[in-house]
Amino acid sequence: MMKIAIVDDEQLAREVLEEYCSKINNFELVLSTGNPIEFVNFIQQHKIDLVFLDIEMPELNGMGILRSMIQSPKVILTTAYSEYALESYDFGVVDYLLKPIKLERFLQAVNKVSNSTIAEPKPNKKQEELRIKHDGLPIALPLKSISYIQSFGNYLKIFTDTRMYLISETLINITTLLSENFQRTHKSYIVNLDRITKATRTYLLIEDKKVPVSAMYKVVVFEKLKALAKP
Repeated sequence: MMKIAIVDDEQLAREVLEEYCSKINNFELVLSTGNPIEFVNFIQQHKIDLVFLDIEMPELNGMGILRSMIQSPKVILTTAYSEYALESYDFGVVDYLLKPIKLERFLQAVNKVSNSTIAEPKPNKKQEELRIKHDGLPIALPLKSISYIQSFGNYLKIFTDTRMYLISETLINITTLLSENFQRTHKSYIVNLDRITKATRTYLLIEDKKVPVSAMYKVVVFEKLKALAKP
């Protein structure tokens, strides 16, 4: 049984990783914390085999933790920033996962450190449609029909070709149900990159709607757009 720790100051990000870890047969989650100091103190007294480690955190960031550990567990970095990727591999990290983290990508990273039997994703339905409940009724929305998704308090607005759906859900959770062509661009927005008609450094244009791109997600957004543009 592998002893697992999750260190991330975003509660919703921890919840997603906790759910993913629950799918791995030989994973035992022994610590999930948003406090990096708590993790540093914990590993002095307990054995950890693998840690999912965020980079940008208050007090002590993930790179600082990597530099400070003499004997470290295996590390999978989880972050919204790609600029640390090259430096991180100097510390022998197993993998570098860019948020929002899809289940398939999580499983790829886990397979590098574990020979366990894992819960396989269901790519066919997941890649083709999004299943939601609207007005108490189940609905399957074709992913290609979705232009973008916007956070609205404790709800989400899903904008499609024909109408807008208001559902009770979070951006973090719904991201795990979308295909790779969907990308978080802002704390309040996810877009279907296939629907982008124009891109600037501060916003993406979908028909006549401007979707903001924040500094946190700018690098990832434009890397994905560049990849999609390749023949």
